[in-house]
Parts: sequence; C-alpha cells; structure tokens
Amino acid sequence: MDQKAMTAELNELLTAAAKYQAPAATERSAFLRKIGEEIDALGEELLTVCAEETALGRDRLAGERARTVNQLRMFASLIEEGSWVNARIDTAQLDRKPVPKPDVRRILEPLGPVGVFAASNFPLAFSVAGGDTASALAAGCPVVVKAHPGHPRTSAMVGGAIKSAVASSGIDKGAFGLLSDQSIEIGVALVQHPAVKAIGFTGSFGGGKALLDAAAAREEPIPVFAEMGSLNPLFILPHALATRRDKIAQGLADSVTLGVGQFCTKPGFVAGVAGDGLKTLADEVGDLLSKKPPGQMLTEGISARFKKLIEERRSFVSAEGGGIFLETDLKTFLGEPELHEEVFGPATLLVKCSSEADLIAFAKELKGQLTATLHADEEDMELASKLAEILRTKVGRIIWNGYPTGVEVCPAMHHGGPYPATSDARFTSVGTAAIERFARPSCYQNFPEGLLPVELRNKNERNIWRTVNGELTKEDVR
Repeated sequence: MDQKAMTAELNELLTAAAKYQAPAATERSAFLRKIGEEIDALGEELLTVCAEETALGRDRLAGERARTVNQLRMFASLIEEGSWVNARIDTAQLDRKPVPKPDVRRILEPLGPVGVFAASNFPLAFSVAGGDTASALAAGCPVVVKAHPGHPRTSAMVGGAIKSAVASSGIDKGAFGLLSDQSIEIGVALVQHPAVKAIGFTGSFGGGKALLDAAAAREEPIPVFAEMGSLNPLFILPHALATRRDKIAQGLADSVTLGVGQFCTKPGFVAGVAGDGLKTLADEVGDLLSKKPPGQMLTEGISARFKKLIEERRSFVSAEGGGIFLETDLKTFLGEPELHEEVFGPATLLVKCSSEADLIAFAKELKGQLTATLHADEEDMELASKLAEILRTKVGRIIWNGYPTGVEVCPAMHHGGPYPATSDARFTSVGTAAIERFARPSCYQNFPEGLLPVELRNKNERNIWRTVNGELTKEDVR
C-alpha cells in the first residue's frame, strides 16, 4: 500500500472512531459476547490457517481461542454487573460552615479511540480480538488495530468476525477498524494520529520504547500501555534445592521450552547458591534441555534473532538442543550488560551466586520484571522473606514454588510490572482490571440529575456498588 492510500485508510477508520458514542453497558456486553460467537463460528478453518502461519500446534491454538472468547465473555459480565465504573457520590451539605459543601459525583468514562498493536506470540489472545481490544471495547472505547505481520490471514479472519458482530449487534461501525497495512510506518502514524487517545502494545522493548517516544512527542501526549518483555528470574533456595532438585529441574526445563520459549513469562534467569547441589541441578537441566525436540519459531525473523543472540553468548552455553542452557557467575553477570537482555526463545541463564548474600545482591540488581519465582521450603523462609521484600518492588507477580508460564485470566491477575517490563506498573493487560487502562475519571458538581450518567443518579437503577458519602452501598441516595 502506498503512503497516500495508507494515510487515507487510517484517517477513514479514525474519523469513524472519533464519532463513536459508546452504547449502554447492556448493548456493549451483548456485542462482546457476539464477537466471541463469531470467532467460535470460524471453526476449524481458523485453527488451520493460524497453525500454517505460526507453526503453533492446533491444541495450543484451540486453547488460545477458548481463552480469547472467554475473556470477551469475562468483560461482558464485568460491564453487565457495572460496579467497575467506581461511582462515587458525595451529597451536598448546604448548611455546612464556614462554606456549604457542593454535591460532587465521580465516575470512570471511556478514554476515547484506542490504537492496538497485535502481538506475535499469541495470534488470538493478544491479537486482533485479544485482551487489549476486549478491554477497550468494554470500557466504551472504539478500537483501531494494527495486525502483526506474522499472521495476516488469521488477523483478517478474526477482524472479519468482529465486523460481523458489529453489523449484527447494531453497533456503530466506528467501534472497530483493522488496518490492512502492517508496516512500521503505519504503526507510527497510528500513534501520532490526533484522534487516538491511548495505545495498547505487546512486543519487544525496542518497539514499545519507540511508541512511547512517539506518543510523548505529540502535541497532545497520550498514554502507551506497553508490555515490553521480561526475564522472569527464578530463585532456587538451598533447602528446596537439596530436597526436590529433580522435580525443580524438570519443571524448569518444561517451562523454558513451552511454546518454543516464546512466552513473555518464560524464566530467562535462574539463580542459586553455588555448590554441588546447584552443579547437579545445572547438569540435569542442561541434559533435559538438550533432549527436548527442536521446535519451529513463530517467524523467520524471530528465529534469526534468537540464533544471533545465542551466538553472541556462545562462551556461556553449557548445553543445547531443543532448549539452550547458559551458565555464569554473579561477578561475570554484573560485568556483562548483554547478559541482562531478554533472549526470546527456548533458553535460560543460570547465575551462580557464591552465598545467600550474593543471591540477595543479585535480586537488588534486577530491573523491572513481569514475574519472579521463589522455590523454597519452610527451612528457607528467612531467606525467602528477604528476597520477597526486594522482589515485590521489582516485579508485578511473585510465584511460590511454581513456574511463571501460564497466566491465569481472572479478576485478581496482574500481568504487568515496573519499567522496562511495562511502561506503567500500575496497570495489567490480563484480567478484568485491564479495563482501567482505557477509562478516565469524570467529575460532576451540582449537576442536574437528568444530565448525570445513569450510574450517578440518586436512584441506583443498575443496582451497582457505589461509594455514597464514604460508604460502599447499593442503596439509593436519599
């Protein structure tokens, strides 16, 4: 597509998006459920096309499609219930001295048109109809999506399903647009378009940082909610290492190679106290990874970059096969900045610490991460407590005796973390709290009741939870 046509398409979609008025919550809820139905109706053809484009197995893709549809239904239920708008009402006190207190009411309302960048590694759940799109539509925002070039046919099929849902639900067509161009240039233009009020992005640090810079350079800067990768350190404490080394080794090897290592939550670092136990664990993990069958990566570009990064770290490789195991000591790690970078693919790096104090020092050196994991027994609790105190300032989710791959889609989930894992540690891209990214507070003072949003009126017509004069209640305002 030439530059003129690309600009015309972008302007057309965003002109329609700017005119979009969010329908009532019940209509939006039905719309989200209809999108799920339309995606399911694509049947086996969707899985076939997606498998051809991504080399991901049909079972994995069937599970991902279910996750995609289920999170649409999850947001539908959230907005049906309605309390997410966080309605707050403080009634007037006209006789208050020395000055009367006004009537003040606050609610979350749609932020405006949202640009969504689809991810490479989840062609359904973090793509055209993924969590960013679902949460933005639920909030009442129109969405324009830039599909990932790694799965164009899959993106077109899912985009068609959403458009069918728009038509059959009677929703304004400005609610959703899918850009036919997938270039870097159209992505930058999307971020810089004056109609866009927020961006959702899942991808590399370099890509996310470029979008952050472009958004900050606008005449009207806008938020970019970017998930930009993570190393997800996994700490193995001494007693756990001594008592269940084999089990930890197997779980770690499986987690590192799950999905050919192409998960943002893959454990990219492993840390433990050097000694015979850690050496044996390293040998076991290395052996397990060397025996894993090789897998095909999502794209030739991703595969080429993975191979390049491994070659640059060749002196640290101790075992390789379907997975690659690298080893170093803490001193070398601290002196080699390239070892701190994410390697997207089936590889992990063991950092051998000389003491428990060094293990703590390693934790303190970490940059922001999506997750951290502690493998510990009761006898490790003192050390685990010290590490947890550090890690809770460094990561979005801490896992106890588990593995970070596999992100449960539920209201309590936080899939985010301090920079550079994400652009804003306050928000999640998974779970119902993801809707908060695409809403802003609006406050009404001494407003006529008939002009207020229905959720702020005296009669609680939607029967939602509201904070009225400091108390959480479903009662009407008296």
